[in-house]
Amino acid sequence: MRRLRHSLRWALIKAAVAGTTMVALAFLIPLGLMVQQTARDRAFTAAERQAAALGPALAITIDGDAIARAVASTDAGAQGRMAVHLPPAEAAVGAGSGAGTASGPAGAAGGVAAAPGGTGTAAGVPGVAAAATASGPSAGATIGEVRALDADVATAGGQGRSFTVQVPGGYALLQPVAVDTVRTAVVEVFVADDDLTRGVATAWQVLSGVALGLVAISVLVADRMGARIVGSARRLAAAARSLGAGNLAVRVPVDGKQAAGSPVELHEAAHAFNAMADRVVQLLAAERELAADLSHRLRTPLTVLRLNAASLGEGDAADATRHAVSQLEREVDQIIRSARRAPEDAPAVTVGCDAAEVIRERVGFWSALAEDEGRPWQLAGADRETPVPVQRGDLAAAVDALLGNVFRHTAVGTAFSVDVLPTESSVIVLVGDAGPGFTDPQAALKRGEGHGGEGSTGLGLDIVRKLAEATGGDLALGASAVLGGAEIRLRLRTRQDGTAPERTGRRRGRGSLFPR
Repeated sequence: MRRLRHSLRWALIKAAVAGTTMVALAFLIPLGLMVQQTARDRAFTAAERQAAALGPALAITIDGDAIARAVASTDAGAQGRMAVHLPPAEAAVGAGSGAGTASGPAGAAGGVAAAPGGTGTAAGVPGVAAAATASGPSAGATIGEVRALDADVATAGGQGRSFTVQVPGGYALLQPVAVDTVRTAVVEVFVADDDLTRGVATAWQVLSGVALGLVAISVLVADRMGARIVGSARRLAAAARSLGAGNLAVRVPVDGKQAAGSPVELHEAAHAFNAMADRVVQLLAAERELAADLSHRLRTPLTVLRLNAASLGEGDAADATRHAVSQLEREVDQIIRSARRAPEDAPAVTVGCDAAEVIRERVGFWSALAEDEGRPWQLAGADRETPVPVQRGDLAAAVDALLGNVFRHTAVGTAFSVDVLPTESSVIVLVGDAGPGFTDPQAALKRGEGHGGEGSTGLGLDIVRKLAEATGGDLALGASAVLGGAEIRLRLRTRQDGTAPERTGRRRGRGSLFPR
């Protein structure tokens, strides 16, 4: 999961989610608000239609019974949400200039009987209030449940325009209706808060579902696109790793099903990788041909050396010379065979050898030359098996390079020593001499910068350093505390989880020559 969070595929998914979410919110929030406003307008429009439905009845009569039946016939009236505020009767209007109060049978108008205190019922219909009150003729009968204030009803009737007022539980629509040229009735329709938001929650749920669906679709599309891009990049990376591991035949597919849908940039990168791999194969083939040609050219001088060595007669120096020539011929033949062999035909190589055995053999080889030059020498620690994870030929070449430096850079008769120090995690090979030592150890380790005189390429210590680093070890130069000259420490790691090696054996009392 952690790897996915840092992948290109996950980045595309996050970008798709962010982009789609912003677009969805930009469109769906205004749309949801519009749905909410539409529901509100719909509720008030329905209330206006309900109020307008009573207009014809009020234009014909203001009889309480007739209006009560008209109110009951509407949806709002059946639900108890409509009230009608009737105007005063014509007699009350005509007598409106008097200052007395209406009482007895003469106070009844339009079939509405006065009740004690100024109220009554219209022909016995419940919910109809008498129009005549002690305040005078300005008030009429009211049919239905009243929620609006008298002042708001009076304002609607006086101004002749409809409006809404907030009442407990919702709003009341007050619609004035002219019953004649003088009088105006007011129809009150109650609109509950639930009617104003009816369907809004469902609309928001639908819009939220649409938004989530859009995000899911965008994630799916981004994931598919990311899978194609990541797949192409992974194939390219796998091919690069395989080429680095030595598989010269690996190529990135640029045609067919695997390459279909990959970005143009990765397609071009695949073509470039294939061209690079082809060029590497060509360069390696040219290098093998060059090595084979150069090795073949060495056969003639080697033949001359072998003939001259055969005429040296008997003796240790003659035997060492003939052995060296034979070994050189074998190495040249091996180079020619390796150069001519195809990479896939290369035999399996067993990695690992006994360092003590190889060092004994190489020191024994150089001991003949040391005796001829009068050089005292000593070998210590090579009396038991010491396995190291390097090839035998590579270790032998490294030991030859170290001993060759002693003979090349010190005067005849200079003593040298070789110590093998095995530890729990590494094997240390110390080569010291009694010569003048290193004037610049750093420069001596740089490839090709040695100044060993004629026949020296300056690559010997670099070859030894690469061998040590291939095992996780190192190569260090310093001064020999015993012989007084130079000392080279070659450390070959035998176990990667080991701790830093410690010196053991007879050299323990010499002090630390190299930084740890």
